[in-house]
Amino acid sequence: MERTASQRVRPYELMYLCPPTIDEERLGAVSERIQQAIANLGGKVEKVVPHAKRRLAYEVAHHRDGQYGVVEFSLPTAQARELERTIRLTEDILRHLVVRRDE
Repeated sequence: MERTASQRVRPYELMYLCPPTIDEERLGAVSERIQQAIANLGGKVEKVVPHAKRRLAYEVAHHRDGQYGVVEFSLPTAQARELERTIRLTEDILRHLVVRRDE
């Protein structure tokens, strides 16, 4: 039986940026919310890179520094937009980028 395009599971990588003033508890809650959303959409979290505070190349929402988080995961292609929607609704995330990794 062939899988349709909407059922195909593909590998993705998410990088997100949080404000530098966010505390560890809220940073952990953001990471947990993203991982929970991936799991609820039928995906699997493969790797979570610890947050790192870095200087930004340009100001983002009046911040010169930011806390980066990276998550590698697999997700059905039809669910990728729903994950993007969940991330956009998370107030503590200033910017994000989801890219498809090579298979």
